[in-house]
Amino acid sequence: MEYRDYYQVLGVGKNATHDEIKKAYRKLARKHHPDVNPGDKNAEEKFKEINEAYEALSDPEKRKKYDQFGAHWQQYTRAGGRPEDFDWSQWRSYPGGGQTYTRTVTPEEFEELFGGGLGGFSDFFEMLFGRGTPPRAATGRREPHVRPARGRDAEHAIQVTLEEAFRGTTRTLQWEDGRRIEARIPPGVKEGSRIRLSGQGQPGPGGSAGDLYLRVQVLPHSTFQREGDDLRVRVPVNLYTALLGGQVEVPTLDRTVRLTIPPETSNGKTFRLRGLGMPRLNNPSQRGDLYATAEVQLPKNLDAEERRLFQKLRELRKL
Repeated sequence: MEYRDYYQVLGVGKNATHDEIKKAYRKLARKHHPDVNPGDKNAEEKFKEINEAYEALSDPEKRKKYDQFGAHWQQYTRAGGRPEDFDWSQWRSYPGGGQTYTRTVTPEEFEELFGGGLGGFSDFFEMLFGRGTPPRAATGRREPHVRPARGRDAEHAIQVTLEEAFRGTTRTLQWEDGRRIEARIPPGVKEGSRIRLSGQGQPGPGGSAGDLYLRVQVLPHSTFQREGDDLRVRVPVNLYTALLGGQVEVPTLDRTVRLTIPPETSNGKTFRLRGLGMPRLNNPSQRGDLYATAEVQLPKNLDAEERRLFQKLRELRKL
């Protein structure tokens, strides 16, 4: 088994903050997402590595254990130890035993969560953080009686586009036992939103199942920037409309609207369009606002007559 440097995968230092890790992840995930690179197997593999690294480093408990393991591994290799002789058993995660345990997605779950064809986490990840199924007893002895107990909760990250976060969407999950879950993602979800699916977590030994929590990651958008329930967009405005006034089209997530530009509008002026932002998570009938910033476009490739008129204007302004 090979050691995986998750910090190197995301291109961050070992002292990186949570925000720096998230920023690096989002940039790389967008670059290597299978939807952006259809049919590219290398991009798929890179996308899997990026998600695995983020899953380990974005969770404080997982990151703490990974850092402890990394320090131990470096000490071992610097002392001349061979990787194939390393004792992995002391780091292996199984359910129970008083350890903190979070169930890791199976390959089937990973496929459903991220759109198919991406497989599961590596053996290295599953060794450190567990897979959800402890090794079977090999002694042949009768297993001790276990009192009925509630199953453990599970948490998984899912990615949605800004459009999906705007209108809401669904994800279908399939467990190893064939059980399928239709998870509804409500309109207005934000980065870091946690969606609870009651009783859909890990089955308990003779008891009820735990809960499944979906942690939402909203992918960056090429046109809009999100700030809570508000959106920001940059709108090109030609010089003549900026000087004399007029109307321009402004895109929103569900339609295009017309914005009146007053005369003598300067570059960078921002207009507030009420109620055209994101739906509010717990009250989707209400929406945030859209802030449209004017980007004044200067004319190019002037002909002789246009130059003469601009020159005349400059003379009139005594510039």
